[in-house]
Amino acid sequence: MRMYDLIDKKRNGGKLTQEEIDFIVSGFTGGSIPDYQMSAFLMAVCCKGMDTEETTQLTLAMAHSGDMLDLSPIQGVKVDKHSTGGVGDKTSLVIGPMVAALGIPVAKMSGRGLGHTGGTIDKLESIKGFSTSISPEKFFEDVNRIKLAITGQSANLAPADKKIYALRDVTATVSNISLISSSIMSKKLASGADVIVLDVKTGSGAFMKTVEDSVALAEAMVNIGNGAGRKTYGVITDMNQPLGRAVGNSLEVIEAINALKGQGPEDLMADALALGTYMVYGAGKASSPEEAREMLLKTIEDGSALKKMAEFVEAQGGDPAYVYDTDKFEKATIIEPVCSDREGYVSSIHTDEVGMTSLILGGGRETKESVIDLSVGMIIEKKIGDHVDKGEPLATLYANDRTKLEAAKARFLGAYTIGAKPEVLPKHVYGIVTEDGIKMF
Repeated sequence: MRMYDLIDKKRNGGKLTQEEIDFIVSGFTGGSIPDYQMSAFLMAVCCKGMDTEETTQLTLAMAHSGDMLDLSPIQGVKVDKHSTGGVGDKTSLVIGPMVAALGIPVAKMSGRGLGHTGGTIDKLESIKGFSTSISPEKFFEDVNRIKLAITGQSANLAPADKKIYALRDVTATVSNISLISSSIMSKKLASGADVIVLDVKTGSGAFMKTVEDSVALAEAMVNIGNGAGRKTYGVITDMNQPLGRAVGNSLEVIEAINALKGQGPEDLMADALALGTYMVYGAGKASSPEEAREMLLKTIEDGSALKKMAEFVEAQGGDPAYVYDTDKFEKATIIEPVCSDREGYVSSIHTDEVGMTSLILGGGRETKESVIDLSVGMIIEKKIGDHVDKGEPLATLYANDRTKLEAAKARFLGAYTIGAKPEVLPKHVYGIVTEDGIKMF
C-alpha cells in the first residue's frame, strides 16, 4: 500500500476502505508518511469529500491512535457533553450538577482554553483549592460516589487529531465537514462515554456562521457517534451574542452557580435545559424529552443541583463555601462601564470581538504558555434587541491593568451595532439532530 496511490484515489473521487484509512492515520501519526503527502491527501478530501462510512472510519482510526479511556469501572450509563465553542459558554458548569443530581454519571475530560477565555478547567480553578489533576482511580471513585468528576485531558488522547489539525491549520483545510466532525468526535469517542450530547453553536461567535452549516456539522457528528455505537445527539444553539451575561473565568463560574440557584439568564438556561434533556433522556432516566426537562427543572427548585455542585467542588479539593457565597471569588481591582456613544437599539453583536475584549483584559491565552488572569472579564448589560441611551453602559468591564482596560473598551465598542429600530431576537435553540432525523424549532 502506497500513500501516493491513496492520494490519487481520493483526488479522483474514489472511496477509501477501512484498511486504507487506518494505513494513512497510523502512518502519519508514526512518522512514515511525510507532511507534504498528508497535506495533499487533506486537500483531496476537501475537494472530493468523504461519505458517512469513510468519515466514521477516519474518526475511529484517529480515536484509536492513542489512549481509549475505559469507563467500565463506573456504574451506569455514562454521559458527556461537548460544545463547539463560544463566548460566555459555561453550560458544562450548569448541566453537570443538574444531571448528576438525578443519579446519572457525568464523567468529563476537559482541556484548557486557548483563545478568548479559559476552558472549563481554567474556570473551575478560580475556586480556591480546586484541582482537575486527579488520578484515574479517584476520577472513577468520584463519579461512582457523587456522579460527577472533571479531569484534565490525557496528553495521549487522539494524538493523530492533534498532528492532523496542526497541518490543517496551515494548509487551508480546516473547513471540511468530514475533517471537522472527525476531529471533534475522535476525542469524544476516546473519552469513553455511552451517551454524547453535542452543543453545536451557530452565529457570529461560532465556527459555523449559518444554521445550515451547523446542522450539517451536527448531522455528520451524530452519524459518526451512532455509527460507532454511542448514542449521540446534536443540539443547534445560538452564538450571535455572548451566552448569558458573564464573560471571563471567575465571572462565568459565579453566573453558573447563580443559575443553579434559579437565577440564570434566560438564554443560558434554555441551552442548559436543551442539552441536559438529551443527556437524561439518552441515559434512559426519562421516558421522553419532556419528562427529562421537568426532572432537570426540579433539581434547581429543590436545591439538589446546587448541593451537587458543592459536593463536586469539595471532592476535587475546592472550597465548597464558594458555591454558597460567591463573594469569596477573587475580584478585579478596576470595575468600569463601557458606554454607548449613541442612542438606539442593539441590532447586532460581533461576538468574536467581545471574546477578543476578554483576551485583551487577560482572560484568555494567546499561546499555550500564557498565564490567565482569572478575575478579569465583563458583565454584558445590553444584548440584541435592547434599547440603549447615549452614555448608558453596554457592559461592565473587570480589569487589573489600566492600559489593557482602555484597549478593551475600544475593542468592545467596535463589536456593537446600534440601529434605529429593535431587531427580531435570535432563537436560543434552533433544533435537535438525532439518529431519527432533524427537528427544527
